[in-house]
Amino acid sequence: MALVNVCNVVALDNPTKFTNPFQFEITFECLQELEDDLEWKVLYVGSAESSDHDQVLDEVMVGPVPVGLNKFVLQADAANPDLIPKDSLIGVTVVLVTCSYREQEFVRIGYYVNNELPNYDPEQGPLPDPLPLDQVVRTILADKPRVTRFPITWSQEQAQQEQKQKEQSEANMTEEDGMKAAPAASSPAVGMDGNSNIVSPPPQQEMMQVE
Repeated sequence: MALVNVCNVVALDNPTKFTNPFQFEITFECLQELEDDLEWKVLYVGSAESSDHDQVLDEVMVGPVPVGLNKFVLQADAANPDLIPKDSLIGVTVVLVTCSYREQEFVRIGYYVNNELPNYDPEQGPLPDPLPLDQVVRTILADKPRVTRFPITWSQEQAQQEQKQKEQSEANMTEEDGMKAAPAASSPAVGMDGNSNIVSPPPQQEMMQVE
C-alpha cells in the first residue's frame, strides 16, 4: 500500500510565455509518518527523437511530511532553449512531474505541452531565426494528465517482510521441483547385513525469477 497518494495537481499561470517558470499546485495525502523526505522533480522533454535533450528543470526535497492532506506549489525554471533542437522549440512536447521516496520513484504525472508562435503560418515559410521566445506561448493541456504509479518499499520492516516472502517462495519452489524429480517408489535393495543400499539423488534446485 502506498503511504503517499497524489490527490490533485493544478497547473498555475497557464497558458503563459515560454520563458516563464512552470508552477504546479500539488495536493497529496500522507497516510503514515515518513522517516525521510519526498523528492519532487520536474522534467521537460526537449525532443521526441532522443532523451539526450531531456532537462531536469528542478528537484525539491519536501519534508518532514505531516500525516494528512498537504498542499504546496512546485515551481521550476523554464526549459533552456539552447538545449532544445530548433525544430522542436515549436509544437507539442511533454513535461513530467515525479515524486520519489528514498530514490524510488512511485508516481509520475505527464502533461502534453503545446508551444506556439502566435500569428505564425507554416505555409508562409520557415520560423524566424532567431526565434522570438518572448512571444512563444506555452500551454499545458492540464485536463489530460497521464498518471503512472509504481510500487516501492516504504520502510525497513516492509523490506524485511518482502525479503522473507521471497525466500519462502524460493524455498517452496525448490521443494516442489525436488518432489517432481524424485523417482517412483520401489522396494529398497537390502544387503546381506540388512542395511539399505539406496542412495537418494540430490533435489534439483531452481531459483525463482522475481520480476
